[in-house]
Amino acid sequence: MTNIINLRQARKRKARADKAHEAAENRARFGRTRAERAADAADETKRAALLEGAKREGKDVE
Repeated sequence: MTNIINLRQARKRKARADKAHEAAENRARFGRTRAERAADAADETKRAALLEGAKREGKDVE
C-alpha cells in the first residue's frame, strides 16, 4: 500500500525548501558579517583621514 500525501502541503514544503536553497545561495554570494562590514568601514575612515591629512593648504597651490 502506498502513502497518501496532501498535495497542498507537499507544494508548500517544496516552496519552502526552494526558498531556503535560494537564500543560502544569496548568503554565499552577497553575505558579509557585521564584523567584516565594520572592519571595512574603519579601514575606509582611516584611509580618508590619512588622505585628508596629506592634502596641501591654500587655494593657489596647483
